[in-house]
Amino acid sequence: MTRIFDILDLYRVNYAGKEIAFARKVDANWNTYSSKDYLEMVELLSLGFLALGVKKGDKIGTITTNRPEWNFVDMSLAQVGAIHVPIYPTLSESDHEFIFRHAEIGMIFISDKLLLDKLMPSIKKVKLDDQVYTFNEIAGVKNWKEIAELGKAKKDEFSQMLQERKDSIKTEDLLTIIYTSGTTGSPKGVMLSHKNLLSNSMATGKMLPLNDTHRALSFLPLCHVYERMMVYNFQLNGVSIYYVENLAKIGEFIKEIKPHVFNTVPRLLEKVYDSIIAKGKDLTGIKKFLFFWAVRIGKRYDIHKSQGWYYDQRLKIARKLIFSKWRAGLGGSVNLIVSGGSALQTRLQRIFWAAEMPIYEGFGLTETSPVIAVNDPTNTDNVMFGTVGPALPGVTIKLAEDGEILAKGDGIMMGYYKDEAQTNEVIDQDGWLHTGDIGVMVEGRFLKITDRKKEIFKISSGKYIAPQVIENIFKESPFIEQLIVVGENQKFASAIISPSFNTLHFWAAKHKIHYHSNNDLITKPELISRIQKEVSHLNKRLGATEQIKKFRLVADEWSPVTGELSQTLKLKRKLVKARYDHLIKDIYAFEDKD
Repeated sequence: MTRIFDILDLYRVNYAGKEIAFARKVDANWNTYSSKDYLEMVELLSLGFLALGVKKGDKIGTITTNRPEWNFVDMSLAQVGAIHVPIYPTLSESDHEFIFRHAEIGMIFISDKLLLDKLMPSIKKVKLDDQVYTFNEIAGVKNWKEIAELGKAKKDEFSQMLQERKDSIKTEDLLTIIYTSGTTGSPKGVMLSHKNLLSNSMATGKMLPLNDTHRALSFLPLCHVYERMMVYNFQLNGVSIYYVENLAKIGEFIKEIKPHVFNTVPRLLEKVYDSIIAKGKDLTGIKKFLFFWAVRIGKRYDIHKSQGWYYDQRLKIARKLIFSKWRAGLGGSVNLIVSGGSALQTRLQRIFWAAEMPIYEGFGLTETSPVIAVNDPTNTDNVMFGTVGPALPGVTIKLAEDGEILAKGDGIMMGYYKDEAQTNEVIDQDGWLHTGDIGVMVEGRFLKITDRKKEIFKISSGKYIAPQVIENIFKESPFIEQLIVVGENQKFASAIISPSFNTLHFWAAKHKIHYHSNNDLITKPELISRIQKEVSHLNKRLGATEQIKKFRLVADEWSPVTGELSQTLKLKRKLVKARYDHLIKDIYAFEDKD
């Protein structure tokens, strides 16, 4: 295989009789597509695109929730040589307009009326009105099925042209432009070729112990390279893919589908864990004792280090009495969980492994298609907790003198679209991509990420602070949803904390603390004292210069929608610092008065 659509040939040979290739729940029913449906729909859409005059190199956008139709359009565009530009639905109007213009989008697919209404001002500004197709049927708007119907009607006329177009596409050809939401500035268009994404999908696909009897749940955005690559990976292995459009329904769908695998980001795993722990706290008597006894056993789990017969016996009991219920809560069939996007807390990895739901952490960038390093599910010798694993086969990693992680391999992007200067900044003359992340090699081959190069800062004593490491420790607290560590050139490190209001509301009710709003709640002396207790406890795990000496609480809940987080849930530090500059000044002005 050399082009991404060559996956279809594998599908045709190995999974021709598959009853459920893709599925999506509509109201109370599952809409399913067989492998035959998939192959036929891609063929008809490809013919339809040709009949519409789509040329090789045309840019076509999709802005949609996760659904099977995304795959049909994606593979069809690949076959006709058009460039797929998947775009986040949650971007601002200005970012949408920027991408439409910058990528020179000529046609766009949108999922539903709500999203169409939101996007229409941007669409009108770039005069795309007559080139909008929707996946849901909307009166007065062209529907994606019309293209398939056109392809069916024109099959005899365009079949030969489709074969010629497919034959003309090379592995080095541009497949997609993915605009990174970024943490500063305008989005950058990452150009990825067929070779880029296919090499990554095939390398990771060989590492997953999955086959055509397994089910995957997909809920991370398909417009992000991580979920997209993994969906190609699942197709290579014949896995049935069930899509979740509404994150609020993940728990419900997991119990119904009973998936064997899903991809996630650490923050969602943290929420799952916090929810489980909250239920444990509601228990009483011997049940509560056994629950937290099992948690303590799980936190000690080590994949390589034997802890003796006595520990093993207690782990068996914990699995039978407690962890089996955790598994049942996640459907009862989970064989593996893939985590990426940001650093995973080691305690979560240990306890999920103890509960027989192993989490495999990896690392990469949109610019690397995306995986650079990953823990290997097929070989426990290639797994180390607290690291992102060894280099992916076909990828070479080295560390620069300052610890920055550099990478080479078939997954390295072609460059940034229309931005040679930025491309040359991250890919040097020797072909090494500079990731901007700082890391160390453990035992000479396991990569451990320590921080972002641009995020490390010095306090006035000259000591370096790696904020991401500190933030990950503090987010272990059920009281803390998000925080940003600040203090560059100051005497000490401080934090702006966005607390977990679900936890706070339960805590306030339990302690009979009355409040009118979240703004009122965060001013209560009892609450501030409780958060200080959390901060003091977690500070014990840090060196003296890393400890959070002061903090301020905010009533805002940070998210991609409100702007504090990127689409992949990374902190937009520049924006957050600017937004809470008055609080940061207050912290250090107060210190000056001292």
